[in-house]
Amino acid sequence: MTQEHALNILKTGANVFLTGEPGAGKTYVVNALVDYLRDHDVEPAITASTGIAATHIGGMTIHSWSGIGIKTKLDKYDLDKIASSEYIVKRVNRTKVLIIDEVSMLSPNMLDMIDIVCREIKQNPEPFGGIQIILVGDFFQLPPIIKKDFADEKQGSLITEVRPIGKFAYDSGAWQRARFVVCYLTEQHRQDDKDFLSMLSSIRSNNFSEEHLKHLNSRQIDHDDMPENITKLFSHNVDVDKVNNNELAKLEDEKKCFKMSGSGKEKIVETLKKGCLSPEKLELKVGAVVMCTKNNQKEHFVNGTLGTVVGFDEFSGYPIVKNRNGRNIVIEPMDWVVEENGKIRAQITQVPLRLAWAITVHKSQGMSMDAAVMDLSQVFEYGQGYVALSRVRRLSGLYLLGLNEHALKVHPDILKKDIEFKRKSIEAEKVFGSLSVDELKKMHENFVLSCGGKVSTPLRQKVGAPLKRGIKKGEPYAEIRAKHPNAFKPWSKEQDEELKKLFTEGQKIKDLMVTFGRKRGGIRARLEKLGLVEK
Repeated sequence: MTQEHALNILKTGANVFLTGEPGAGKTYVVNALVDYLRDHDVEPAITASTGIAATHIGGMTIHSWSGIGIKTKLDKYDLDKIASSEYIVKRVNRTKVLIIDEVSMLSPNMLDMIDIVCREIKQNPEPFGGIQIILVGDFFQLPPIIKKDFADEKQGSLITEVRPIGKFAYDSGAWQRARFVVCYLTEQHRQDDKDFLSMLSSIRSNNFSEEHLKHLNSRQIDHDDMPENITKLFSHNVDVDKVNNNELAKLEDEKKCFKMSGSGKEKIVETLKKGCLSPEKLELKVGAVVMCTKNNQKEHFVNGTLGTVVGFDEFSGYPIVKNRNGRNIVIEPMDWVVEENGKIRAQITQVPLRLAWAITVHKSQGMSMDAAVMDLSQVFEYGQGYVALSRVRRLSGLYLLGLNEHALKVHPDILKKDIEFKRKSIEAEKVFGSLSVDELKKMHENFVLSCGGKVSTPLRQKVGAPLKRGIKKGEPYAEIRAKHPNAFKPWSKEQDEELKKLFTEGQKIKDLMVTFGRKRGGIRARLEKLGLVEK
């Protein structure tokens, strides 16, 4: 299914499970939907199953949103307490659209509890109290886990053990009752290497061949041959911290420290801090390898952009980072916020960087990287190796230190379920594809009205087309078409080849806009899809 088809279905108000391989554009579609809803005065609740995933999408954890917190079960007392919380009740009652990202890490029990809380507060027997639920994620990635503490008698300390629970969100009763429409995205916007794509797809289909193994083995290196200043992925935090601390200590320059600040509701601030990829105390030196932890289109960096600290600004003192394209950027502090109905509930502020000689596979989920060194010899759960491998865009960017037999395994239950998801997505595409443009438009308008929104706001596009970058809010379609005659036309292969040629020859975007009759955002988006510029 294309992004356009998925967006059309989401806008009807149906409960949707939005899935697809890494790089298929799930986050792009969610962001497009959020923009569309806000343009029509509908504020969605944006949440995720983990704090890290929540910071990626600018939301809060579903545990915090629902008031469930760390509870693993709800008795009558717990439910009454949540349903009598004025703030939780107000939050749930005004929610018409609830987005939950990284659903692969959400336990079935948690999804059932969210359903119960919504129905109780809304006093509505429909699934999730009648709220449109949008679950986003890929079950081939990291599974739900459970943490258990046990005493280590030899060390005389308490050890926390993390284990996958073996059940998934789709095993819950709430999932069955909600009757999710499956939107399985099939486009690819991250990897552009056919051999690498084939290898990743083979892991998903449990069809990993000798030829695929040959490609993977060709990227194996020794520890002594590790390329410098490329991020290393490990399965355990202890390995990550060791590498980063050792590498920073090797640098002779003076250490600069940047401390995180926070404001707002204390519990939410703490949740933001835990989920933020930038540390509370960021220590840097000239020569430090760093990774950007937030998107900043103006400065041309995104979450996952790698670079090296080359100095500190003379006036502000903020780090100057040289990215892979050789450009120097002053990285200024940015905010991570939890916002509801236009009001900021809590926020933290920090320089959006982290040391990036090494990070954990878990923290890498959702990132796109040009290159990475990986040690998959200690992978301990299904999906972990797949998540690590799918972070890089092409095989040439992969440097493999080690591999164990578990690294290429995916959960057998997911293999079966994935076939069902693909079938249901094809069925959904046929059903919604049979509707006329006018019928879809009416469904979209009816849903906006049912949410208390406005349909009089000029659309940024034709109804039925995906949101386009670079279009001003409220700019009517006719005006855009008059100024940029090709603004909404698909790109042909010939145009792609010409765009590649002109861009690689050094032609600037403003000149390409004239050549192709398209807006700046349209040119930029196409260059990203062709892998000529970073997303």
